[in-house]
Amino acid sequence: MRAITVRDREAGITGLTLEDLPHPHAAENDVIVRVHAAGFTRGELEWPGTWSDRAGRDRTPSVPGHEVSGVVTEVGYGTTGLTVGQRVFGPTDWARNGSLAEYVAVEARNLSPLPADIDHTVAAALPISGLTAWQGLFDHARLSTGQTVLDHGAAGGVGSIAVQLAHEVGARVVGTGRSADRDTVLGLGAHAFLEADRLEDAGQVDVVFDVIGGDILDRSATLVRPGGTLVTIAHPPTVRPDEGRAIFFVVEPDRARLADLARRLRDGRLRVHVGAVRPLAEAADAFALKQRVPGRTIIRVAEE
Repeated sequence: MRAITVRDREAGITGLTLEDLPHPHAAENDVIVRVHAAGFTRGELEWPGTWSDRAGRDRTPSVPGHEVSGVVTEVGYGTTGLTVGQRVFGPTDWARNGSLAEYVAVEARNLSPLPADIDHTVAAALPISGLTAWQGLFDHARLSTGQTVLDHGAAGGVGSIAVQLAHEVGARVVGTGRSADRDTVLGLGAHAFLEADRLEDAGQVDVVFDVIGGDILDRSATLVRPGGTLVTIAHPPTVRPDEGRAIFFVVEPDRARLADLARRLRDGRLRVHVGAVRPLAEAADAFALKQRVPGRTIIRVAEE
């Protein structure tokens, strides 16, 4: 099969190569998915799981990309809940080969059935961003109706979904980003928009949802009112709100939540912005793109 691979950690993005790899093997509780569309995160070449397996052993050449939408072609021993020929989507395993390939082996529990009326390119943009937004807001921060959330990077993949979910639950949403993002963020349902240099204008909030880290994360701690929560996916926080909580987390697979997010897409209650769709042969170029492009870039691997 054809796949995008990395072999040299020092080379980084310049080491991405399109090559032939053996067809993946379905281990116990796995399925093999024929990849129709794949999502990636530009920073994932810095993740330890890109270079080593769960036991810490080198696993190069490794295949990046950890969001997949496709069709099940094989079911491993002991696998339940999914069948051959079924359309599925979800995150792939962090420490195994990913979705920038024609086929990928995935733990079945990671995947949810994909309704026939949702395009693979849209579905591939949803798993990590959607699950991260949900888990950050509700599982970790316990956001509820009437509270105020400060959502950093509100026009990005995670932030844009967080705005919509928080708005739907009845929270007041203050989004942050670049000035060019204002109309986008307000259009998603945010009640107010702030640029980074005006962060303190948000006043006291119940929840800060951070995807940026650094100075933004540190400054945000002082904005959390007593009993509130600062949640970040950037890095473990070095500051903590007075009389509040500071939480760093890594997104977890959740089949039931993926199904719920898919229903929201179908009902029009959730929008996912796919900015560009490129073929597998151009995946390395998409990774290396330095210009900021609105919306997610998705790699189309196969047609429906």
